[in-house]
Amino acid sequence: MRYADDLRVYVASERAGQRVMASITQFIEQRLKLRVNRRKSAVARATSRPFLGFGFYRRGGIVKIGVSPKSRQRAKDRLRELTGRTWGVAMDRRIHAINRFTVGWTAYFALADGERPFSDLDEWLRRRLRQVRWKEWKRGPTRARNLRSLGVPNGKAHEWANTSKGSWRIAGSGILNTTLTKAYWTSHGLQGFLDPYRRFRDATRTAGCGPACPVVWEAPG
Repeated sequence: MRYADDLRVYVASERAGQRVMASITQFIEQRLKLRVNRRKSAVARATSRPFLGFGFYRRGGIVKIGVSPKSRQRAKDRLRELTGRTWGVAMDRRIHAINRFTVGWTAYFALADGERPFSDLDEWLRRRLRQVRWKEWKRGPTRARNLRSLGVPNGKAHEWANTSKGSWRIAGSGILNTTLTKAYWTSHGLQGFLDPYRRFRDATRTAGCGPACPVVWEAPG
């Protein structure tokens, strides 16, 4: 072995942590002849040190597993690439690529407690897709025609089709929230984050091994 990383040792107190840190560092460096990265090593509370993308937090006196803020930001960064204007592909192909990412990402983080990170990412993703759709429609007449086909009255459709507001602002507006809804994107095959998360969690409960049950995910196709 030339190196080893991502090691956590959980103890009951800071004093115990300092003692264990010293003894393990000595063992790793003197017996195993490996180098400990002191810049990344620390004695700290579990809630302040993410691990393999997971974070930890307390609720009701119990330590819970969450998705670290950095992991959520990286997910958004990838989705920005998949919903970017420079990738000019059909929506079906775009959604297929998004699904491959979101389902795989959710399978990895399905151990996390709580739906909030997944529902928040879903809302943000749908707004990105509404922005993509609005840009696809491009011109005022096309936008008005598509809004009318989604049930918007003619006058309102014309008003919004010719608005000077930016695409991101429009993507968060009531007119697109009530037309390009979750059901709309589901009908186009979008899986997102929350629905796969619930499926994976239900699968672990059905298996009878509780929240610590390993999650197995097979890529579609």
